[in-house]
Formats: sequence, C-alpha cells, structure tokens
Amino acid sequence: MNAPDYLNPAVPRGLARVRLPVVDATEGNLAGYGRLVDDPASVKVAITRWPAAGWRPVDEDSGDEGGTTEGVFRSEWRGDVLYGRNEAVGGHYILAYGDEPADAREDHARPPSRMLLWHANYHPDGGQLFFPLDRAPFVVPLALPGDDVKPADFVAFRFDGSRGLYIHADVWHEGVFTVAGAQRFFDQQGAVHARVSVDFPREFGCLLEVPLA
Repeated sequence: MNAPDYLNPAVPRGLARVRLPVVDATEGNLAGYGRLVDDPASVKVAITRWPAAGWRPVDEDSGDEGGTTEGVFRSEWRGDVLYGRNEAVGGHYILAYGDEPADAREDHARPPSRMLLWHANYHPDGGQLFFPLDRAPFVVPLALPGDDVKPADFVAFRFDGSRGLYIHADVWHEGVFTVAGAQRFFDQQGAVHARVSVDFPREFGCLLEVPLA
C-alpha cells in the first residue's frame, strides 16, 4: 500500500459519515490512550524497543536508543480545510474538512461547525506529546491499538487548551485539531517516525464526523 497523498487525498463525493462521540478529556477516560500533561518538560516520550526477528531477544540495553525529534505542530483552518504542518518530521497534511470535501473552499473565514476526518495513523516506534502553545481549545480523535480498527472505535477527546496530551505508542490518532483559526503545539515524538495508516474513504467508504457546535 502506497503512502497517502496528504495534500491531495481525492476524497469521493457523497460518502457516508460516522459521527463520533465527543467527550471532555480526563485522566480517567484517557486511560489506555495516553494522559493529560501539565508540563511538557516533565514528559519522557517512550521509545519502543526494536522487535526481535527470531527467538533470540534483543538485549535489554539496546534497541530503544533512536531518541526523539521535536518541533512545532501547526493546526490551521483555511476556510473549509484544516491543514497540519509538523516541523518535527517535515510533514504537511490536510487533516480534515469542515464541509463536503469535493466542495471545500479556502476563501472564507467562517468557523467550522464540524470536522470530517479522512485518515488516521499510529506510530509503533514510540509515544507522542502535543502541548498547546496558544492555550486554545482543540480536539483529538483517538482509537485504541489494533490493526483491525473500525470507524466506530474512535472517540473525539475535547481539550480546553490548558493542558496537553501524551499519546502512547500504537494508539490511532491524526495530529491535533484546532476548533477554529490557527494554533501551535509543541510536538515531541520518536525519531524513527514509523507510521501505519487507515484511509476511511477507501477502506470503509466513509468519513468520520466530529461535531464542533
């Protein structure tokens, strides 16, 4: 499977929509996905040990020394299109749409009432930290680990902007979604940056819908 074209996903018109539950993020309901963060300096991003190829194990003092990379993750609405740019790994993406993707326009400043998500991924090489630098509300759709993930497995966690999010390795996500305008986040993640993807239109014939109103 080829890597997705993040800036030209060519989402077909008229797809079904799977509406996600939206919950306020708490330490309790984030269990299994990650945890809330008050101070990014206190977080040590976990790096997954390199898997053994056979029955001999990888030595315990090796295989997890690739380290982390960090930078600013920018999340910005331009009309009906939510863009993400991750300086830590040199990524530039369309994260979501505020309207039917085939009709999406970037020539207005109306705040979105929904987000339509076409893609998600996870990182098997380590965890990931997002901390809001502009202290504004944001949303992060997450699903628990497993390659047999389904659209209905996702939950949209809502944050008020006062705290950040640490995501465990293998947890499905797709960056951070500002609910309006533009936002910056401190991002730290595994330097290997292995990525496993799910493409909702092509695999399931749908988009994930997150109401923002």
